[in-house]
Amino acid sequence: MIIGIIVSVYACVEPDALQDSDYSEWLSGGSQTVFDNGVGAFSTAFPNLTSAREHVHGIGDGAFGQTFVTAPAPINPGLGPIFNNVSCTSCHVNDGRGKPPGAGEQLSSLLIRISIPGTDAHGGPNPVPGFGGQLQQRGIFGVAPEALVKIEYTEKQYTFADGEAYSLRFPTYSLQNPYTALPAGVMISPRIAPPVFGLGLLEAIDEADILANADVEDMNDDGISGKPNYAWNVVEGKMTLGKFGWKAANPSVLQQSAGAYNEDMGITNFIFPHETAMGQSQYDGRDDEYEVSDSLLHSVAFYIRTLGVPARRSADDAVVLQGKKLFVEGKCAQCHVPRFRTKTDVAFPEISNQVIFPYTDVLVHDMGEDLADNRPDFDANGREWRTAPLWGIGLTRIVNGHQNFLHDGRARTLLEAIMWHGGEAEQSKDFVSNLSKTDRDKLVKFLESL
Repeated sequence: MIIGIIVSVYACVEPDALQDSDYSEWLSGGSQTVFDNGVGAFSTAFPNLTSAREHVHGIGDGAFGQTFVTAPAPINPGLGPIFNNVSCTSCHVNDGRGKPPGAGEQLSSLLIRISIPGTDAHGGPNPVPGFGGQLQQRGIFGVAPEALVKIEYTEKQYTFADGEAYSLRFPTYSLQNPYTALPAGVMISPRIAPPVFGLGLLEAIDEADILANADVEDMNDDGISGKPNYAWNVVEGKMTLGKFGWKAANPSVLQQSAGAYNEDMGITNFIFPHETAMGQSQYDGRDDEYEVSDSLLHSVAFYIRTLGVPARRSADDAVVLQGKKLFVEGKCAQCHVPRFRTKTDVAFPEISNQVIFPYTDVLVHDMGEDLADNRPDFDANGREWRTAPLWGIGLTRIVNGHQNFLHDGRARTLLEAIMWHGGEAEQSKDFVSNLSKTDRDKLVKFLESL
């Protein structure tokens, strides 16, 4: 009840009239915080959209769930001819986090980016001849998939300083039964489907505020040297700051959405007008018209931009507050930056000038050899990953039915995810390793409150 009062008060007061200390971390998404702790926690629209914007959000919501089929068809034609999945929600279940396949399962919400040494014309990953930049492990009837993917795990045992044992599973990825021979030197990068809520607010963070946290040369000598990743912006025709994807290699929600349609489902659009199989033996020649309209693509991007962020739970709990203190002491907050204020946007007032708590710096960091995919992506090298936002992470089990984390879902708990950290986060991992079990539990409880 108290939280509802806070929201209604904030909705009526101009943001600049409030001091920073007036904002509560209960409201992770500012005035676009939603109060749903159930399965729909990641799927709720901004609470204060106009009726017209609600209508567009609803159109995008419907399109996000639509299943594409092989052309010709009266509804949603154009799937493939090679693809990873048949709809947006097939990967982003309940707008949340994907997971790696279980034993005997094929990939569903995990995909494989591929490239060979060198760069493309815009400094991005160099596509694999005959395969492109992303592996499609499925094909429509009569069409061979590019290859199948096999994942094998090796368990390694470790011990915390207090003697408690834990294990980490190390994945090995191999491409099997390719439709044609793969060239030498193919680099593989597995990517799990990330949650899609709150992206409009992340997009609204001013570039200057992100760059203010960058320290590429580690001038302050703290061992942390986050850097921005600049990627090719197809719409603007130039390099712009990347904010989205596991290596921050996508500059906008629109381009991320268009790329997913094209690469994941083989659906052409005005940003990516060519089939991913173009130039391959699987190519079906269906490049005559876009398979998703401009308006529908914009509606899907708007839907994603206007998904609210779930409110914190138990933010004032004594144990949670102690865990938060440990989070700061362990230097976790130096990369997982708690707070930003979005820029002013008169054309999109719902995301304008909001104090949000995403727990990311939107920069890429060296995460060590164990997490390295050894595949560069624009300015991000093979050891670097974008700091993943932590808001909503404590609801993963409820929304998605699992607790698989990191870029390929190898971590099976939040504590495992922490213990995978290396490189710039080695000090933080060591800090956690040396905590007592009681304090480790406090830290996890804090993360579960986000």
